Amino acid sequence: MQGRKIFKGRVSGEALVTGDDISFYGGCDPETGEIVEKDHNLEGKSVAGKVLVFPSGKGSTVGSYVLYALKKAGKAPLAIVNRVMDPVVAVGCIISEIPAVDQIEIEKIETGQMVEVDADNGVVSIIE
Repeated sequence: MQGRKIFKGRVSGEALVTGDDISFYGGCDPETGEIVEKDHNLEGKSVAGKVLVFPSGKGSTVGSYVLYALKKAGKAPLAIVNRVMDPVVAVGCIISEIPAVDQIEIEKIETGQMVEVDADNGVVSIIE
């Protein structure tokens, strides 16, 4: 799937997918990587080491720093794939050096699938 490069990098990993937008500030524990937003469909799941696929970001600009804190704690996603990249998530990916792509039809990706994110070229591929 061809999208738009937000931040460079190339990784492969297991997809963690949600149809819900994510607020990193208040919605994700920066020490554990666990989604803590009440009633979010990923509540209780960790984003650590996953290719995190979601429609867009929401919430406070502090969310950029939460992504940075996740990276420093070793709990960040391997990559982020969005339908529409929110500026807060984009800045978080850039300062944390997390590969990121948007303009992707995220409905084609399912949790548990292995995906490759070639953010250098804005391409997301399903491996299996």
